[in-house]
Amino acid sequence: MKTSVYFLFYSFLCAAIFAQQSPFDNSNQVPKDPIDEFQYIGYFYNSAVVNNIYPSQPLRGQLVGRLFSGNNPTLTGKTSMIFEQRLIPFFIYTPKLLDGKAILRASFEIDWVWGDANYSTGGNIGSAFNADAVNIQTQNVELELIPAKGWAVNLGLQRVFDTPYNPYRVGVNTLTNTGYRLAFWGSDGVGISVRHDMDYARYKLGYYQLFENADEQSDDVVLWELMYEKDMTPIWRQGISFHYIADGGGGNSGTYGLNGSFSGLNGQFIFPIANYEANVFWIGTFGGYNPEFTLGRKMASGFLMYNFGSVDDINANRSIDLSGLAANLRLGYKYGQTVDDNATADLLYVTGDKNGITDKKFKGIITGNSYGYPGAIFISSGTYLLFPHGNVVNRYIAAVTDLSNIGYGLTGATVNVSKGVIPNKLNAKIGFGHAYSAEKPVGGGRLIGTEINARLSFIPRVFMNIELHAAYLRLGSFYESAAVNGNQSKKPKSPWTAFITYKWLMF
Repeated sequence: MKTSVYFLFYSFLCAAIFAQQSPFDNSNQVPKDPIDEFQYIGYFYNSAVVNNIYPSQPLRGQLVGRLFSGNNPTLTGKTSMIFEQRLIPFFIYTPKLLDGKAILRASFEIDWVWGDANYSTGGNIGSAFNADAVNIQTQNVELELIPAKGWAVNLGLQRVFDTPYNPYRVGVNTLTNTGYRLAFWGSDGVGISVRHDMDYARYKLGYYQLFENADEQSDDVVLWELMYEKDMTPIWRQGISFHYIADGGGGNSGTYGLNGSFSGLNGQFIFPIANYEANVFWIGTFGGYNPEFTLGRKMASGFLMYNFGSVDDINANRSIDLSGLAANLRLGYKYGQTVDDNATADLLYVTGDKNGITDKKFKGIITGNSYGYPGAIFISSGTYLLFPHGNVVNRYIAAVTDLSNIGYGLTGATVNVSKGVIPNKLNAKIGFGHAYSAEKPVGGGRLIGTEINARLSFIPRVFMNIELHAAYLRLGSFYESAAVNGNQSKKPKSPWTAFITYKWLMF
């Protein structure tokens, strides 16, 4: 009985103690931080560029596209120097009322070459004395709805990237080293995309209206995409994809489309057709084994894309069959303690067509560069002049700015070796690139060129970089053809560039 009394007293005492610390009593708990309804992310970029590339005519605004493409880039013995500046502000609104289930994002872009223009209206200009220009460019305005865990529905003007990952939730390295590495689609477009990220797989379904022509006619340009990726092992992921364009516009704009002038400037093949309708398909597979050196020392990634379909020449009553192939293999090894201590090799093969469409067939590759300026950006090869790079504002130019190489195809390789001289503080890199066309242009050979380059990067503060870049491209016999060098009678002088950049990613 005495023991029972003690036990009863002990029970009441414990109950009194636990009552003071009841999990249902939140009076003494520190309240959770409220959701930040408004967020700002900004990217500031400034560079000083010295090279021997400049437009042959006075130019304000952007210079985008393939060297010697007719977009006025010319090489002489003269040296040019420019300063470029960019600010990309990103505004994010997540209302508390919806508990994080809806996010509105808006990003803009303000670019210029120092001293280019004032009291003006338009993008990519506005920094001459007095400034006072209306120059802000709308990049994205999109709504992300999250109906359930792992799901995301993006609606509006958004990123159209050839990767299965959400471009608003991963870094640039992921976007440029997974999927098709932005080599087929890498721009902004209006539409709707649905993503589902599961534990060991992810997929994306997208619909984008690239061009709206006459409202009452079926003459729009529409892109559909389906991408699926599965985790085969903890570090190996493999995916498949399907893309389809219904092009009923026939190049009505005169600039965009398979017969548009911008196709040639971007490095794509221009179909010599006045009026057309096209159905273009892409089916491919892509994979990566530790593509960002996050889970080991060895890395491998690659893709294989087959491009097919038909282009109907309405005026000539004929149909052109499409059949092109592109393949990529990237290998790497991290030999040191940081991700900067690595060596990588990148291999590319793309079919070409020496006859154009005279035989009613086209064996080259079609990319988003036929529909945007640019519409695909293969900027992760490590080169600066052979293939394009991303350290640019208004001067996005290279020898090969599109995988198709204006329809001639290519075989290319790049090698890059980097070293963390001071781990996570000072990084050095050297690179090498070499490329041939798959088919010879009239009057020229297959060798496109050989590049050597170097970079030194210093990180004074977190998310802040000061970098020095330099590159030289020795042009090959490919440019002995007037058909590819801007109708010049002789091969242009080999290009070189050097520039200093300052980058700051701010939160």
